[in-house]
Amino acid sequence: MTRTILVTGGGTGIGKAVAAKFAASDAVVHITGRRKDVLVATAAELGSSVRPLVCDSTDPEQVVASLAELDGPIDVLVNNAGGNADFDLPERDGLAGVLARWRANLDANLISAVLTTTAVESRLSEGGSVIHIGSIAADQGAGSYGAAKAGLASWNVDLARRLGAHGITTNVVAPGYIRETEFFRDKLPAERAEQLVDATCTGRAGIPVDIAETVYFLASAGARHITGQTLGVNGGAHPSR
Repeated sequence: MTRTILVTGGGTGIGKAVAAKFAASDAVVHITGRRKDVLVATAAELGSSVRPLVCDSTDPEQVVASLAELDGPIDVLVNNAGGNADFDLPERDGLAGVLARWRANLDANLISAVLTTTAVESRLSEGGSVIHIGSIAADQGAGSYGAAKAGLASWNVDLARRLGAHGITTNVVAPGYIRETEFFRDKLPAERAEQLVDATCTGRAGIPVDIAETVYFLASAGARHITGQTLGVNGGAHPSR
């Protein structure tokens, strides 16, 4: 049976890799994002089963309007939209600048997932999956960005309890250093990139397909008893027991 997949932030990087993985399995994949040109180009590249929906996942009205364009139930939701607002916001002094950075990162990385998941909750198929893209920063500390990702992981535990009654699983995939993404922009100083690679046990940076494969597994029949978890995909840079 053809599955319906919704990937927020699906135009580039990890989101694009996730969309490509599901599209290759003959699923219908809806990708959202704020930039129409990027979404349209990605959909054209990945094939007719990938469909673009322009949406700012931090805006409740846009979330409702875009999801109204989807027919039927949703089998898999991947909350990938986000990023570190510290890279993009103009410098502002004082508490106003602190507030702007914290609100932007909470909105982009936590509130976006809460809004989208809440909006589609009644349409999630029994036995379906919700997967959030978190970050190693939630455990290593990274200001407002790391705190937002930690909040996402905490909220996921509460969500797992609520959705479990319907056979729906929900988990967080937490990447480490992933090259070929807009997040890192592949513009890290060579010394810093080398440090991040040296911190791994595998001796390499991650790539988007590493995350896509983990997401795909969590939405598979083999992962139906995995829920409420955070899975680190970081090459051992942050090991756990």
